[in-house]
Amino acid sequence: MDYVIATIVATSLIFVLMAIGSPVFAALGLSGVVGIVLIEDLDFVLNRLKSFSYHQSASYLLTVVPLFILMGAFAHHAGVGQRLFSVARKWVGHWPGGLAMASVLTSAGFACTSGSSVATAATVGSVAIPEMKKAGYDPRLSAGAVAAGGVLGVLIPPSVLLIFYAALTEVSAGKMLVAGIVPGILTTIVFMLGIWLIARNLPHGQLPVKRTNWTERIASLRDAWQVILLFVVVLGGIYLGLVTPTEAGALGAFAAFLMLCFSRQARSQLWRHMYTSFRTSATTTVMIMMTIIGAAIFSYFLSLAQIPQAMASAVVEAPLNRWVIIGLLLLVYFPLGMFLDAFSMLVITLPIMFPTVVSLGFDPIWFGILAVKMCEIGLITPPVGLNVYVIAGIDRSTPLSRIFQGAWWFVIMEIITTLLLFAFPALVIWLPDNMLGK
Repeated sequence: MDYVIATIVATSLIFVLMAIGSPVFAALGLSGVVGIVLIEDLDFVLNRLKSFSYHQSASYLLTVVPLFILMGAFAHHAGVGQRLFSVARKWVGHWPGGLAMASVLTSAGFACTSGSSVATAATVGSVAIPEMKKAGYDPRLSAGAVAAGGVLGVLIPPSVLLIFYAALTEVSAGKMLVAGIVPGILTTIVFMLGIWLIARNLPHGQLPVKRTNWTERIASLRDAWQVILLFVVVLGGIYLGLVTPTEAGALGAFAAFLMLCFSRQARSQLWRHMYTSFRTSATTTVMIMMTIIGAAIFSYFLSLAQIPQAMASAVVEAPLNRWVIIGLLLLVYFPLGMFLDAFSMLVITLPIMFPTVVSLGFDPIWFGILAVKMCEIGLITPPVGLNVYVIAGIDRSTPLSRIFQGAWWFVIMEIITTLLLFAFPALVIWLPDNMLGK
């Protein structure tokens, strides 16, 4: 069969399978198999795929995924999120919209211990939303701030999504993690400025809490020592070249485990917390690994059909400025984010987009951060904004539509941040380019 027709059939099959409820990994894998059969034959597929799963998943780099997830789970049960919110509240609670700002700061801090946006949103939301309700905050701002703050979990390292991108594109995982630091800080600052503007223009609520004196603020930093320790162990070790990402993940998970063991609030249910943490790590890792295998099968089909190479060649020869081309590629993520999760978006688009990015001479690390930023937007946009649904489960008194209204404010802030990173690539690539352990 003609390669173009086979590609159209296989790609259409992906969306048909997902529309009837098939898991993403199954939709990708089955569509890839059908595509290979159409351009080769069944014997070819069976011969090629008999050890395919092993070769795609038996990667030393991927061992960091369960370690990062486990570290975040241990930190959550050790009460890190609660203590971080208390610290952030004392520092910024007296500003307009201060509690919403505190929730964003808490999300940024907890993201240093967790690679998951959903886990970050759930942890911070359970602590911050009740406090903002007591203070009379507009539910759109309170829910939107926590849902948007959760997206920092996939940008600020250790991020599972950044590792996922590195595994799919074979770029340096260490550089990819370090590259997320400055964009994460910039996103946090833009969110806080946006909250300040929104709070000043809302007709009621968002009142600042009582100002805390400087002595109490400085003393409160003692409660943030766990996050600082994990950040130094994981990112400090990678940046200085002392450990690999996998070794850093192991050290971070062990440090978080010790924090859980010595946590007073978790001691009475220590075994249950440990079981839940290991179970979460295992189930999430299996989901990611199956997605990688399914995506690899579909990518193999695309490479057989020469689709990525043909598209890269066509784009390079197109009479368009290369910056315009990259901008158009990134815009594709916006509608995809309304229907797919972040992992699915990357596995579907990168086999085609990544060769184009490389052929145009752009830094793959820089493009990776921009792609993850676009995936972030999908986490808070309807109808499949996972973080919004997490917050809706916590704040059952606020209609889902109002939570999405609040999240749209932060979508605008995300677009502004992405444009800054697009216009000034040095914000992304300077730090990883100056790593000591490159």
